[in-house]
Amino acid sequence: MNKMLKEKIRESVSSVAPITLIVFVLCVTIVPMSTEMLSLFMVGAVLLVVGMGFFTLGADMAMMRIGESIGNSLTRSGKAVLVIICCFIIGVIITLAEPDLQVLADQTPAVPSLVLMLTVATGVGVFLATAFMRILLNLSLSKMLLIFYGIVFILAAFVPRDFLAVAFDAGGVTTGPITVPFIMSLGLGLTALKAGEGAEDDSFGLVALSSIGPIMAVLVLGLLFKQESGSYTPVLIPEIDSTRTLMLLFSKQLPEYAKEVLTALLPIFIFFLIFKFTVLKISRKNFIKILIGMLYTFIGLTLFLTGVNVGFMPVGNFMGELISGLDYRWILIPIGMLIGYFIVKAEPAVHVLNKQVEDITGGAVSQKTMMACLSVGMSVSVGLAMLRVLTGISLMWMLIPGYTIALALSFAVPKLFTAIAFDSGGVASGPMTATFLLPFAMGACSGLGGNVTTDAFGIVAMVAMTPLVTIQILGLYYGIKTRKSNVVSVSAEIDGDIIFFEEVYDE
Repeated sequence: MNKMLKEKIRESVSSVAPITLIVFVLCVTIVPMSTEMLSLFMVGAVLLVVGMGFFTLGADMAMMRIGESIGNSLTRSGKAVLVIICCFIIGVIITLAEPDLQVLADQTPAVPSLVLMLTVATGVGVFLATAFMRILLNLSLSKMLLIFYGIVFILAAFVPRDFLAVAFDAGGVTTGPITVPFIMSLGLGLTALKAGEGAEDDSFGLVALSSIGPIMAVLVLGLLFKQESGSYTPVLIPEIDSTRTLMLLFSKQLPEYAKEVLTALLPIFIFFLIFKFTVLKISRKNFIKILIGMLYTFIGLTLFLTGVNVGFMPVGNFMGELISGLDYRWILIPIGMLIGYFIVKAEPAVHVLNKQVEDITGGAVSQKTMMACLSVGMSVSVGLAMLRVLTGISLMWMLIPGYTIALALSFAVPKLFTAIAFDSGGVASGPMTATFLLPFAMGACSGLGGNVTTDAFGIVAMVAMTPLVTIQILGLYYGIKTRKSNVVSVSAEIDGDIIFFEEVYDE
């Protein structure tokens, strides 16, 4: 087990090191930062590395197994109504457990945190149940995405601007380190007993549809909610005068995040115990492994959230504000693109998705290829988000063309890649986006004197959109390559004429 943990931490180091190096280079060049502030970031990075190592191991041992076991048992029951109700309850529970949502809610001035969280959780629950119905009825994911996003953009035309960016951001942050492993493994469990063509495709797509629910729910809330917009509260930059103060800052927050993670994981664990003692058949050995995995998940998420919230959030905001004050403020765009390219590697849920994609496709789509596509998509999205901060361009001018291209591609690429792409959009916009990129955009927008609610918010939505295009372009290439490799031109001479024909074969 120690060997496995060391391997996970080694992977975490390779993921977090690039973004840490970028911040360090920036702080000694164009963004001068105090030693105390840099120390804050470095301690956060260490906690991030260790936390991600524990979390990814815990997700493999517990969250994935729990989700798949529950999905499998629900499918075996053969009771569609029971499955729909359970999917709704699971959706609500895991969404309220998602730390990313709490981070977004606390930074949103337009609506009270509790109201936003309950609205988003309800949206996820409804659409997770809808995603199961799609599997049950063999409905086309592309057509469902086209219909639901059509409704989303119609609603967006009537919603106040203060709710617009927050609604699309909510769709991204709900699919984070707790939600993704559980929903994806639930999908594997729900489709494990499904025979025939398409079962593999259906194992993805649950995250994609679950991401639409929060957007639609918050847009509806925007039509009904009459409270005046609140004022933006800048991120507090802590004062650190010694290493003792620095360590006290982290040690004070660690128990708070431990309590938050425990509260988040407890309902999932209780839900699992109910299934274990009623319908699931799990050996004592596997049950102990799941318990150890839950412990690793708890330790990992506690360290991870402490690191990103205490160490990364204030530094991200500080950097954004300083860069926006430079004479060459346009540099926000290339810096944002560089940060975006590497920061996605530090998203815990991304590693879970990439591993599952590689396993499901039998290595045809490797983790390395998936990461490259996600990095390119993330880079483009953060660059466009920084352009919005600088110019104040409406979020819709970017989302409508982006989703139009993504939805059009969904009818031209293999179904599996459409499902993977729309799942990837939600996965890429995790805690690193909520606690570093969003504060970075907010700090830059505040420094420029812009409207934080309309111009800085929306960066999560941009991050969730661009992978839809890049992964499907990969799917388009994969489909063309597969067709070429499976088609052999054969010629034969018949009655003096040369006849050409093609024979398709499976490699």
